[in-house]
Amino acid sequence: MAREAFAPHEPCEAQHHLPVDQFARTLADLKPRFIHHPECKRLLPELLRELGCDLGKTHFDVPRLRTSTSNNFLSTGISYAFHPHRDTWYSAPQSQLNWWIPVFNVVPENVMAFHPYYWSHPVRNSSRVYNYAEWKRVSRFNAAQHIGQDTRIQPMPEESMQLDPQIRVVLPVGGILIFSGAHMHSTVPNTSGKTRFSIDFRTVHLDDVISKGGAPNIDSACTGTSLGDFLRASDLARIPEAWVAAYDTPPATDDSPVEV
Repeated sequence: MAREAFAPHEPCEAQHHLPVDQFARTLADLKPRFIHHPECKRLLPELLRELGCDLGKTHFDVPRLRTSTSNNFLSTGISYAFHPHRDTWYSAPQSQLNWWIPVFNVVPENVMAFHPYYWSHPVRNSSRVYNYAEWKRVSRFNAAQHIGQDTRIQPMPEESMQLDPQIRVVLPVGGILIFSGAHMHSTVPNTSGKTRFSIDFRTVHLDDVISKGGAPNIDSACTGTSLGDFLRASDLARIPEAWVAAYDTPPATDDSPVEV
């Protein structure tokens, strides 16, 4: 799909042949078509089955096609370059696992970086301003409009961070990297000369959802939950509403106490 969208250019090289607004428009068309393609919902359960997951209790969200362009060609909106963050700052459950797959060859200069010091040390951050339902209502569908500057409200570190030592995992095409939604990670500044294309999705296990298990919450204060997006791998049924509601905290107000 990426090759068709960017033809006659190779997707990883297309940024060198297209103006940034046309590149962004191409992604704005390609990415939703990929996300909602029925083949994704057929293949992901097969992948999970092959790796031994219990399809009756494993739930996944639809896979996203991500891009990281080189040399700041486009690092906002539809090709957002993620600052250091935990997915749990974005209303993800503490038990969430993230799955990441490169589409084309990657190198250390265009993958992700993990920051292990912060896996056990909190960071002052603005996750208290983030509510998933509000994000979906206001910000999710206008990503392509943010070229040059991204004004959408996102959780950010509110203190300087020491990002070294860091870990960069370079996988072969089709390799799978699985990590906790609570792990601190970021988009590497892409200096490779090529756009990185990758696929990511997330899973939760129903037993963890019910028990509210998972990684310790050391610094997340976001509200709401993304659990309503998850589909059971066996039949694409959604997580029972009662369990989604148990996580769906209301947006914080200025007077609300923040607890983590």
